[in-house]
Amino acid sequence: MTLAFDPLFRDLNRLTSEVFGSSRAPQTMAMDAYRTGDSYVVEFDLPGIDPDSLEVSAENNTLTVRAQRPERTGGDREISYLTAERPRGTFSRQLTLGGGLDLDNIRADYTDGVLTVTLPVAEQAKPRRIEVGHGSGRKIIEGSS
Repeated sequence: MTLAFDPLFRDLNRLTSEVFGSSRAPQTMAMDAYRTGDSYVVEFDLPGIDPDSLEVSAENNTLTVRAQRPERTGGDREISYLTAERPRGTFSRQLTLGGGLDLDNIRADYTDGVLTVTLPVAEQAKPRRIEVGHGSGRKIIEGSS
């Protein structure tokens, strides 16, 4: 049986972040991935990220997303956190993309703290109807190549 909530791990992660700083190692980001119509959609939760820090790239069938949530500064005042549960620093995620995607037409949009990346299916990978001859009659069979 697995636990959905592990207070020991959360506290260990918090302690490690406090000792080593949250900007040393890239943080992961929560995501959803699904297919709708002729596209795959990946949504990343990135609240509070400066849109100018977002980097989305596709190379060698790998989608890479990077973003930064900077450390909070108080200007001339020192900040003393009462609690700090939102990680700061660099966020990074890489996804291996399968074949059959149109990498030249990937779109990305950042709205209300959610980065939405749309990956269209390439024309040659879309299902199509294939006509199959059968004696003197013809029959249409659904298929894909």
